[in-house]
Formats: sequence, structure tokens, C-alpha cells
Amino acid sequence: MVLTYICRGFTIALSMKRLFELINRNVEGVQLRKMLSNKHCHLPIITISREQGSGGRPIAYLVAKKLKNPWRVYNKDIVDEIAHETALDGERVAELDEHQSNKIKELLDTIFGKKFLSVNSYYKHLLHILASIGIRGYAVIMGRGANYLFPDALKIRIVATMEDRVQAMMKYEHISAREAKKQVEKSDEERTAFAKELFQHDPRKAHHYDLVIRTGKNIDVEEAAEMIVALAKKKFKI
Repeated sequence: MVLTYICRGFTIALSMKRLFELINRNVEGVQLRKMLSNKHCHLPIITISREQGSGGRPIAYLVAKKLKNPWRVYNKDIVDEIAHETALDGERVAELDEHQSNKIKELLDTIFGKKFLSVNSYYKHLLHILASIGIRGYAVIMGRGANYLFPDALKIRIVATMEDRVQAMMKYEHISAREAKKQVEKSDEERTAFAKELFQHDPRKAHHYDLVIRTGKNIDVEEAAEMIVALAKKKFKI
């Protein structure tokens, strides 16, 4: 199976095998070894929660590009696809977290406690995937409630006015204003329902984030990315 994603005019085709290799790959370098040598130091993670049409996706990819290797973006589509595949192939979960199983169990137990036992199969796979990505660090994780899983992450929320979001959807999806607003409203409902169901939190509340950025005429995608990169460098000392 091949997944294709388009960001700022570039097409990225990744096979499922490549995705698993990407997640499992050990990041080399003196900086990482120094971080791992300090048991109190957490590998850097940036989570980006976004409203549809706010520019969150291009911002995430710009952030990773500016921070350079070994940073990687994991967007909602990629995470969902991996979780779906692992739900069909249980061995993949073991493959992803065989070296980090204790850390993942500790993380999920801390967040969910006994409630994790009642979480349905798909969500369990999803949470394992998010944890597997996150505990390797140097990840920009988009959506799926990742900000609730990693307390030490740099947590970002990207929003925009309804007018700007509708205009963006009309431009990039080539749809009418009516259809664009319908899709935006549906997205808001689904994303809020997801976070409430799995994490019992409302993603629209600002106190869940370190920074909320409203894109539009005053702050464009490039400027938003620069703000996040500056904060990441300060927070993670990179």
C-alpha cells in the first residue's frame, strides 16, 4: 500500500513498510546521545492541534523543514493509516514498540489508568502508534489528541476566523462557500467529539496549549512556523 500526501506543491509517497522503518529508525548523533544520557531529559516533541482551513498542515511541515533532520511530521492521515494497518496486523504493534514497551505502558497507564482496558481496539492501536512516535522524539505530531499524551511537549493550537477558513477551503478544495462552511463545521464537530471521547477534554480550550496562533492577515503560515521554531529552540535547547 502506498500513501500519497501533498504539501505546498510537493508529493510524498510512502509505503507502509517505509513508514514503519521511519518510526523505528534510531536517530544518530551526539546531541541525541547526550539527551538519552540524562534520565530526566525528555526528547523533543511538538504537537499541533488545528482547525480545518487554518493552515496547520503547511505550518507543521514548515516547522520540521526549518528544524531539519531528524525532525519528522506525522499528520492525522499517516497516524490513522498506521493504526488501521496495525489493527489488521497485530504483530506490527509489537514491531513498533518492542524496545519501548515499558515506556509506552507507563505513559498510557499514567494518562488513562484502568480506563485503557475499556478503550476499543482501534483507539488502543492509535494510542500505541502515537506513543511509539512520541517517545522517539524529534516529531511534529498533528492532531489525534497527541497534546494530551505528552505533558512535556511543545503544544501548539492553530486557529483562524470562520471567514478565513472558508476562503481557504474554497481555494484549495475548489468547492463552494456553502460546501466549505459545511465541511469546516463538520470537522470541528468531529475533532471535538474525538478529544472528548478519548481524553475527556475540549480541544478548543486554550489552556491545553503553550501557544495558540490565529492565522490570517496579521500572521501568515511562514510567520506562524517561525514563532513555533523559535519556541521549540528555546524549550528544547536546540
